Amino acid sequence: MQPMNWNDLQAFLAIAQAGQLAKAAAAMRVDATTMGRRLRRLESQLGATLFEQTRQGQVLTEAGEALLARVEEMASAAAAIGEGPDAATSGIGGTLRLSVSEGFGTWFLAEHIPAFAQQHPQLTVDLAASSGFLSPSKREVDIAVMLSRPKAGPVLARKLSDYTLRLYGSADYLREYGQPAAPGDLAQGHRLIGYVPDLIYAPELRYLDEFHPELVTRTRSTSINAQHRLIAAGGGIGVLPCFIGDRDERLVPVIPDKRITRSFWLVTHKDNHQLARIKAGKEWLFDLVQRQRHILISA
Repeated sequence: MQPMNWNDLQAFLAIAQAGQLAKAAAAMRVDATTMGRRLRRLESQLGATLFEQTRQGQVLTEAGEALLARVEEMASAAAAIGEGPDAATSGIGGTLRLSVSEGFGTWFLAEHIPAFAQQHPQLTVDLAASSGFLSPSKREVDIAVMLSRPKAGPVLARKLSDYTLRLYGSADYLREYGQPAAPGDLAQGHRLIGYVPDLIYAPELRYLDEFHPELVTRTRSTSINAQHRLIAAGGGIGVLPCFIGDRDERLVPVIPDKRITRSFWLVTHKDNHQLARIKAGKEWLFDLVQRQRHILISA
């Protein structure tokens, strides 16, 4: 095989980072025809298709993911020559897409992302924080922080951290209706707030029975943030992660010695977990939860 043309590899890297051939061409200040010609020449030389064409643009194939890991290392090494020890880190580019649960993304992760983004100014960070997860196995996302370890699929999973949950009510609500002394008291004259049972997206969220069997929620939402607002507004008692409930001064723990534990799992696709942007994201997440463990696991 003849040596690869560095311009062709740079074109490939630009397309992978931009996600669209036209945007990559504009970034490299060449026309789209030239960019397409360089890509086709590289694919012909490798005997592999590097991108799939979608409505949104170019998506890396497995061969493309494998090549990207190598080209990112080459680009970082080239950038580091004569530019000091931090050049390789600052050279990480492209888009890092994170899929996390709504509460974890809103109440824990979002406030720390600006510092991570500042460390990697060429990196675009997408935070998908919602009721449900994008799939690493389908390449919808680079890193997913999930509530359980996937049982199948071409993914790698590692436990990120445990976190605790407990019951909360607003101070106003508890003054009016009283502080339950035991879990069984929740069924006596208290309004409970929780998830819509048939719209729960993960079985790990079915935790009310762990406090007391056959409790019935009367105010329900698919959103943990909405549940938090309902509890804080005096609408009743509900279960919240401690990293949400403990940070709201309007809320009071209910039966505070009764807590449950759940886990976060960090999941990536096995074919791209060594890409520079994904490795940087994983290392940052593990370091972050280690430093903030006291927030995730309430004393």
